Amino acid sequence: MGLKYIKNVATLKLDKDKCIGCGMCGIVCPHAVFTVKNNKAGISDIDMCMECGACSMNCPASAITVKSGVGCAYAVLMEMFNGNKDGEGPSCGGSGCCG
Repeated sequence: MGLKYIKNVATLKLDKDKCIGCGMCGIVCPHAVFTVKNNKAGISDIDMCMECGACSMNCPASAITVKSGVGCAYAVLMEMFNGNKDGEGPSCGGSGCCG
């Protein structure tokens, strides 16, 4: 998709000491924010994080935290639920706060 969040504001945090390297974060992340190397997850591009919360909700080791429901992800999802298939409407700033 190529959508990026506002630079340097994502609330995503990864505790590598808790990470068990299962790769679930990479499987559920819609923007491929995570990589797994040498049995540890890593954040490849934090600015791609839309703060949906899928990674933290699916991490069996509780190694990931993110304040889901904030920022652009919330605005995009609300527009989609309200029938705007592109996810860019009034609550998202119109022409793409995620661009």
